[in-house]
Amino acid sequence: MPVDPRSARPSFDLTGKVAIVTGGASGIGSAIADTFAAKGAAVAILDVQADKAAAKAAALGPGHSAAGCDVTDPESVRASVARIAERHQRIDILVNSAGIVRLAPAEELSVADWDATMSVNVRGTFLMCQQAGAVMLAAGRGRIINLASQAATVALDQHAAYCASKAAVLGLTRVLAAEWAGRGVTVNAISPTVVLTELGRLAWSGAKAEAMLAQIPAGRFAEPEEIAAVALFLGSDDSLMINGADIVVDGGFTIR
Repeated sequence: MPVDPRSARPSFDLTGKVAIVTGGASGIGSAIADTFAAKGAAVAILDVQADKAAAKAAALGPGHSAAGCDVTDPESVRASVARIAERHQRIDILVNSAGIVRLAPAEELSVADWDATMSVNVRGTFLMCQQAGAVMLAAGRGRIINLASQAATVALDQHAAYCASKAAVLGLTRVLAAEWAGRGVTVNAISPTVVLTELGRLAWSGAKAEAMLAQIPAGRFAEPEEIAAVALFLGSDDSLMINGADIVVDGGFTIR
């Protein structure tokens, strides 16, 4: 008999689930992979750096896998998703964590940097959703989690391409959520503030960090594990009625 969601206690259990995490070799994606694996999922790490993806999967232990994947390349995405589906006979969760940021004053931003940002952050997210989503729709179940940003909601200095790309990710998330939820696949987004990954610590230090912290009511930046915890909730069956949402994890930065 089906479990009555009103009587079930939240468990956030992913045992038996298969999860793809793009950009999973480092940063937020790596933390999400760790959390999913700890909760029982078989995690497939996709990253443009194949060696690092393989090392991450090995560190997670037996049952996990990795592939070099350029999320901007339709054939690379198609082949990677097909291999995962063939190996595991299912795909339950997709986390789109692969992303880049190219900063410059808007009047100086190069077309190359604009195009690269849109290609990875928007095109890559779309291609992964399309290919993994097709597997999920055929099975009648799935959870897709797109990493957006507080930059999707508010304007940040020198972030013209990044803000535009993350706003596009939210738009895509909402359309897919509207189209697919009735067929068993929910689609949501997470919008973090500055996250203290290795790159985040390098990019946000000194006076720049102090200026940003002064605008965050919580008075600190986010830890990767905090973003992973939200991804765990959205990837689990405890979030079945969450669809088309943007979960903002910013300590209050965007409420002002």
